[in-house]
Amino acid sequence: MKDARAFLDLPDGRRLTGYGPFRTTSAVPASGTAFYRNDFGLTAAEPWWIPARWELAERGDDGVAVPECEWEPPDASAFAVVFQEISAAIRAGDFEKTVPVVVERGTLKNAPGHSLLEAAGASAGTLMGYGFSDGERGFAGATPETLFTLSGGVLRTMALAGTARSEEREVLAVDEKEIREHEYVAQSLVAQLGDIGRVRRGPRVIMELGSIVHFHTPIEVDLTGSESPAALVRRMHPTPALGPLPRTAWTMEQLIAWRRRLGTPEDFGAPFGALVEGEFHAIVAIRGVWWEGRELRLPAGCGVIEASRLVNEWRELRLKREAVKGRFGF
Repeated sequence: MKDARAFLDLPDGRRLTGYGPFRTTSAVPASGTAFYRNDFGLTAAEPWWIPARWELAERGDDGVAVPECEWEPPDASAFAVVFQEISAAIRAGDFEKTVPVVVERGTLKNAPGHSLLEAAGASAGTLMGYGFSDGERGFAGATPETLFTLSGGVLRTMALAGTARSEEREVLAVDEKEIREHEYVAQSLVAQLGDIGRVRRGPRVIMELGSIVHFHTPIEVDLTGSESPAALVRRMHPTPALGPLPRTAWTMEQLIAWRRRLGTPEDFGAPFGALVEGEFHAIVAIRGVWWEGRELRLPAGCGVIEASRLVNEWRELRLKREAVKGRFGF
């Protein structure tokens, strides 16, 4: 994959770009720069990708043109069946929450090359652009969700759950179902991190993302020991915002089975990150597109709890997909 390329927007406003050929390894590199790629189930034997060369530069948004796309509507009936199975599993006490995914498919007018990768770069600090392409297939997006940043013995992460249209901001602020879903995520993260350091939880606020808004709670941990990026990824992925609650081997297997039935890309919602300048930054690979040749997939997930209703979740999924289309100019 000599023509391969990867990039990740960093919290400080810079963009890391790596160029192939990449060398892969199973161990965290002792020094230098490497990207972290894995699937949702964390099954990659060699998730560290070391570029032949790399560069750091200020973020930019050059308005790259992408090929036109002809879209097919997603299968509402297939999602409805999975939603009912999830609702039954919640009533039976197997889950408190989980996150099914709907995939909208499209056909590009022309093969995209690296254009989708270039179009995904985010100029705004709230969104983090990311992507990987070998010139024939790849994925790219601009995510609002950081899995974690590790720098100087401090881990920074977030709870991001609860969604509404921007014009419904005031309603979201008092929506009991959305607040409950968000608190599932925030409280689970605090509990999950309490044994590795001193946890500080910030206030729940509303994150503005153009056409949509989310609840957002910042969380920091002063680590008491030395934690490797790879170990922290396994501890934190998937967060309750993308994964099952409770998170067990069985609930993960069931979620992955539902995702596969709905045609979800294996690395949608997976961690994607980079080790650079002694820091590790990882995002959650959502709000993006996956492609092979001219065939395109646009996945979106929704958090389902006992109070969830099918029509409302279907509306939220469309809202998220439309935001991605707007980002890429489809």
